[in-house]
Order: sequence, then structure tokens, then C-alpha cells
Amino acid sequence: MNSPAPHIAGRSAAGAANAPPLGFREFVALIAGLMALTALGIDSMLPALPAIGEALGVASANERQYVITAFLIGFGVAQLVHGPLADRFGRKPILGLALAAYVIANVVAAFSGSFTLLLVARFVGGCAIAASRVVTVALVRDCYAGREMARVMSLAFIVFMAAPVIAPTFGQAVLLVGDWRVIFWGIAAVSAAILVWFWIRMPETQHPEDRLPLSPARLGSGYKLALTDRWSIGYTLASTALLGALYGYINSIQQILADTFHRADLLVPVFAATAGTMAVANLLNSSIVVRVGTRRISHTAVVVLILLAGAHLALAWAGFETLLTFAILQALMMACFGLATSNFGAMAMENMGHIAGTASSIQGFITVTGGALIGALIGQSFDGTTVPMYVGFFAAGLVALAIVAVAERGRLFRPT
Repeated sequence: MNSPAPHIAGRSAAGAANAPPLGFREFVALIAGLMALTALGIDSMLPALPAIGEALGVASANERQYVITAFLIGFGVAQLVHGPLADRFGRKPILGLALAAYVIANVVAAFSGSFTLLLVARFVGGCAIAASRVVTVALVRDCYAGREMARVMSLAFIVFMAAPVIAPTFGQAVLLVGDWRVIFWGIAAVSAAILVWFWIRMPETQHPEDRLPLSPARLGSGYKLALTDRWSIGYTLASTALLGALYGYINSIQQILADTFHRADLLVPVFAATAGTMAVANLLNSSIVVRVGTRRISHTAVVVLILLAGAHLALAWAGFETLLTFAILQALMMACFGLATSNFGAMAMENMGHIAGTASSIQGFITVTGGALIGALIGQSFDGTTVPMYVGFFAAGLVALAIVAVAERGRLFRPT
């Protein structure tokens, strides 16, 4: 894997950052809101999976996980499309159209009369909202770079992580007064509100002279650069491994609480507690990353995650695991996950400023699609215990650390 040439088309390899188009707080809040739509589309489903299965004739608990997996695969695959389009036509029109399509997909899901139609609507919804991942990363990279980009992403993640806390609660509350279809109506309404906010307040962040043509040669060149720059591909693959473990957790958590610990009623508070530590970790990261550095923080976080996963796996194998130990260790692991992945994303984009949309698309395709497949494998391995999930976390941590070591040529924990 090679480093990019120091200058491309008269611009630095890192890419020049434009002035932010909004006040800092509103900019971060809007980015977080756009990102949170994905979490809302995933996590609000968790309490509803048994009800969806019962209503649409899906008896197998493992098959119900496809409601999550179909969304994630669409979310991953479509990122290959949104990035080049955003580099050619600008950030605003592509994201605006995608948000509108996401609203429509959730309306179709609300009307679904079969499991097949629901899965199709979920896949299409994932394809549409993929733009919120690709275009927001490119949008942030238009305005910030390096440690400042990591700071913005960490602050956005604090707000974004409210979605995993609120979404299952929202889903559970809906089931108390209505059926699972109302959840999709709620997602559509929130998405429409954020679409209006985005369209009114966010101007285009890409300069017209930075528009890139939709040509096979240009796309091939951009993909080649993103796939051969050692930081871009290294931190992308490391993120894929960690995201696979996270998706395995999301796929398995409802069954773990219901079948392993026989406390399905505690799904919402346990899931909220683990998501909350990710938000705290990102708050900490935003305050120290400029001073300490992305590498020291993220590399340390991966090492600690491996140790925690190993300890949890040993407890599960020995038969000493309780719901309390599960919640505590999982929460700590989620904090490490947050510290690692928010910085991995910034480092993967470090040399990609001039092709932010294209680079973000290929990186997102790899991390989300690969992570979804790994997560599906972990979820389908559920055997009534937490062992498959923590084998996944332990292996993912080791793989991520090995990949990072190669990308950094063995110089882990360095300050810059």
C-alpha cells in the first residue's frame, strides 16, 4: 500500500478545508441529526422484532434478524453510488434527494403486508440513507481536516449516540399503544423534519471548481487512491472488523436479553446504558484528541477492547456471567469502540480531501457491507449464550490491531 503523491492538481494531498457554512454548534447538531437517522432506522426495530415476526409469519428468531441485515446491506452497497454523485453534482442535491427517498421507503415499510416486501423496503431505505453517511463525511471534510475533523466527528457522535438510547425506547413505547407499523411512520416523520432543516439551512460546501466528472477513469483513479493509501485502506479495514462486532451485538441483543438472561423487559435500559458509554467516550475524545492525538487514543482503545472482550469471553465460557457483568463489560467495550472508530474514520480520510466523496463512498461500502456480513454471521451463530458474540468481539479486536500495525508500519501509539 502506497502513500499518495504529495500534491495533486495543485492542491495538497491532505486537501484544503473551506470555511464552515454554519455556526459551529448548528453545524455539529445538523451533522449529528443526519447521522442519527441511520441509528434510528436500526435500533428502533429491536423491541419490535418479535411483533414483526408474529404479524408477518416469521417464527424463527434468527430469521427476524434479517430486518436489520437487509437495511445494513443496502446501507453499505449504495455508498458506492452516493460518493461519486456527491463529487459530481454537489453535496446538497444528492443528500436532499436521498432523504426524500428514505421517507418514502419507511412509508412503504409501514404498509408492508409480507415479510418479503418489508425486507425490500428496508433494503431500499438502507440504500437511501447511505447518503447520510457518505455525504456528511464529505461535507465535514470539506470544512475541516485532521484533528479538527476528528473533534467535529466526536462532537457529532455525542448527539448521534442519543439515537441508540432513544430509538429502542421509542420502539418500545409505540408497542405499548400501537403496532410496529407506527415505528416506521415515526421514522418517516423525523426524517422529513431533518430534510427540511438541512435544505433550508445548509448551503453547498463543495466549490464548483472542485466538481469531478462521472467517468470510469476518474472513478477508477479515486478508488485506486483510496484503496492504496495505507492509512485509508488500513483504517477502513480495521473499522470493518470492529463494526462487524458491533453489528453482531445489535443482531443478538434482543435474543440475549430474552433467551439468555430471560429479561426481555430490560432490553431498552441495557441497550441505552451501553450506547451511553459510547457518547461519553466521544465527549472525552472531542476534548482531548487535539492535544493527545488520534493514534494514541484509538490504538489504546483497541488494546483495551481486546482485553475486555477476552475477560468477558472467559466469564461466559466458565459459566460465571450474569446480566450485571454483561452490561458493565459491554458498556466498557462500547466506550472503547467509540474512541477507536471515531478516530479511525478521521485518519482514513486524512489524505482524501480532494476526493472526499469518492473516498468516503468506497470506505463506507467496505466498512458497512463487510461489517454487516460479519455481524450477520455472528448473529446467526447465536446459540442461547453470549459466547458467539464475544468470540466475534475478541477476534475483531485482534484483527483490527494487526491491520493498524501494518498500516502504521509497526509504529503504534505515536503522537502524529
